[in-house]
Parts: sequence; structure tokens; C-alpha cells
Amino acid sequence: MKKFYNRQSELTQLTSVSANIESTNGQLSVLVGKRRVGKTRLLKEALFRDNQQRTLYLFISRKSESMLVKEFADLIVTELGAKFFKPDTLRDVFEYLLDYSTQRPLTVIIDEFQDIQRVNDSLFSDLQNLWGSYKAESMMHLVCCGSMYNMMTKIFKEKDEPLMNRDDRFFHIKPLKPSIIKAIMQDVGVFSAERMLEWWCLSGGIPKYLEWLSYSTQNDSVFDYVISSSSPFMKEGLHRLVEDFGAEHAHYFDILNAIARGKTSRSDIKNYVDAGIDVHLERLEKNFNVVSKYKPISSKETTRDTRFSIEDPFLNFWFTFIHSNASAVEMDNFDYIKAHIKRDFSTFSGLQLEGLFKAILAESNQFNQIGSYWNNKGRDEIDIVAINKLDKIVLIAEVKRNQSKYDEAKLIGKAQGLLAKMNLSEHKVSYRGFSLDNLEQVMEEFKPRFDGN
Repeated sequence: MKKFYNRQSELTQLTSVSANIESTNGQLSVLVGKRRVGKTRLLKEALFRDNQQRTLYLFISRKSESMLVKEFADLIVTELGAKFFKPDTLRDVFEYLLDYSTQRPLTVIIDEFQDIQRVNDSLFSDLQNLWGSYKAESMMHLVCCGSMYNMMTKIFKEKDEPLMNRDDRFFHIKPLKPSIIKAIMQDVGVFSAERMLEWWCLSGGIPKYLEWLSYSTQNDSVFDYVISSSSPFMKEGLHRLVEDFGAEHAHYFDILNAIARGKTSRSDIKNYVDAGIDVHLERLEKNFNVVSKYKPISSKETTRDTRFSIEDPFLNFWFTFIHSNASAVEMDNFDYIKAHIKRDFSTFSGLQLEGLFKAILAESNQFNQIGSYWNNKGRDEIDIVAINKLDKIVLIAEVKRNQSKYDEAKLIGKAQGLLAKMNLSEHKVSYRGFSLDNLEQVMEEFKPRFDGN
């Protein structure tokens, strides 16, 4: 997409830091967000377009340190004119750039920063020492960019880590929110409630996926584009995950396949996979940020009544319809996959519709707590519970594809245990049925109160 949507706050701050770096000391910005979420596009808009200062982009790829040193040295020779610069280590590279920045302003972007640990984990300590030595005299805007939120947070925020609190600002770049997805769809002339749900299932607000979907507008069905030999969606799950998962990717995929098939409890996942899952499940949640753990909104933090979900709507779709049909993919039997989608997408998207409505409510900034509920027997499930403790308001909603299937009396009955357990008797409670039939009205009713990201 040529148009740059949202991210105005981050764009302004990043641009301002580099523009004013000569009047400040060295500045370190951390930019974190999952792959495809638009970090690189944001950096290009903020730091390369109309930027009068030198900007270097260093990508920590899966190479040895010696190969990275050679690559970065060649770049520095070309961009900074350092004809006789021949470093031996990455420490030498970073020290040269910091020394350079004591004389001239310089923006340096280190992408996939967390992967320095794979190359040489002592580099974090080296960077701590170098930054401490040069920061006061430096005119460098150092941008450390990473795709694994928990790992980047650990590097810059966890006690005893060399770079703890060395950052001057920390940006968490998240997927685009429903109102922005709607704006993009309106710009390309395809917005409707049904299409909104399709685009949510296929993108979850990830800008790169929304860009790909914008190419599908000439097709009668979005799936004629998504499920085809030329579609970037077909192998996207592999591209996003295999490199991170490494040699154990097959086991991780088995776990994700189980969750996509509705096995959401630890015991159900273990029985489906028929192998140990505890370590891998924890890594999927805490290291790779692919799986989320959730619990009833009424539960304490220590509860063991937890379920697991695939955080990204697209990955949910990919494991449900593409990875599960790997043989058909290999045979280029796209009609078979589309027949599977035609049969099951209505049920699948009905489950994803709950996530879309939760995102709409979250974007409204009207609630401080949003979740789901089920009792200790796993019954009386309620799709959405949204609470505003300041105004003492509770919204309890059931989500259906078709509004005609909403049963308010049944919902009120299921909610009584929740209200008693959370001591919400003094709150004003409203009961709602959310569906595709009223999606546009709900988006209007809960449109964002503040212009934020």
C-alpha cells in the first residue's frame, strides 16, 4: 500500500529524535513488534524519507559473526567512506560507529537485535560498555529493532541484563486496529461486514497481509487469491515460524495444529500430540509470542484453569486450512483447499468474530478489563465480558454470526454466577448480542474516543 496508515505518534517521535540528535547526547530507541507488523515501513517513513542525516541499516541475519562483520564493514566503507576500515569483530564495528558519531550525527538501525544472542551473547555486555563510554559525546540515534517482544523486553528491562534500562524510549508496534482496517477496506472499495470478518481472519491487522489482501479486490472471492499458486499466503506460516523454531519446528507445528483444531487445554493438547509439550508450550508463549494463555475474567492470577489460543488470526487460519492440507498444497490442488474453506469457514470465522468484537471494544478505550468467562466446571461460557470499574459499567455479550440466534434470557442466566463471583452487584450491567448483522453499528457505537495508536 502506498498510503501509510496510523503510527503517527511513533513516526513523529522517531523523526524528531534523529532530527535533533546534534543538540542531545546519544539516544537509544527500542522498536518491538511481530514480523510483518510494519516496523521496517515505519522506520523508512521516519528515518529515510526526507532525512538529511546519514542512516545505516544493519540486519542481524543468521550468519556467523565473521560474515556479519564483513557485510557491515562493506556497508560502512560505502556509506561512510571509511576506506581502510577492517574490523575483526562486531564490537569493532559498533565502536567505530559510536566514535564516528562523536563528530557527525548518525542514525543506526540494528534489526532483529535479539538475534545478537545467537551470534555472540557477550555482545550485549560489549554494547553496554561502549554505550556508557560514548553516549555523553555521541550524536547517534541507535534504534534496536526486534520481532520477539518477550526477548526484547528481557534484554532491556529485566534485572541483571547488561542493557537494562539503557533505552530512552520503548515502542511496542502492534497490529492495526479494526477502525484502521475498515479505513483501508473503504479506500480500496471492498468494505462490508462479511468482508471485514474475512480480512480480520486473514490479517489480524498485520499491515503486510492487508497489503496483500488489497491485491485481491478484482477476484469474486478473496479465497480465489489467497489459495492460489501465486499467493504469498500459502507458505507464509512456514516463512514466519520455521526459522525461529529451528530443528524442533515439527513438534511446535504439532502443538499449534492441535490448538487450531480446538484443543485448548494443556491436557487436550498433550493427548492430541501424544508427546511432552510443557517446555515447547512455554516457549511458544514466552519466547515466540505465538500462543496466548487466557483464563476466566473472574479468576485470580494464580489459577490453573487456563486455556491456550493462537494469538494471530492469520496463523489460526493457516494451520486450520493450509497446513492441515499439506498434501493438497504439494499437489497444487487448490480447489480441494477452497472446498474445505467453503465447508468450514462459516464455523471457523464465527469463532474469530469474538476476537474482532473484543478488539473493537478495546479500541474504544471505554473499558479497563475485557475477557471471557466460564465456571469451574467449564460451563456457562460467556464470549465477552467488558468492565469499566471507574464508571461501574459491565457489558456482557454473546457473539453469533447471525443475530437471530442470540438468546438474551439464556445469556442473563449464565451471567449470574459471574456477577456474584466478581461482586458486580453495584455495577450497571447491559446484555448484548453481537453479530455480523450489527457489526457496522457496533463499530460506530464503540468507535475510538481518542486519536491513538
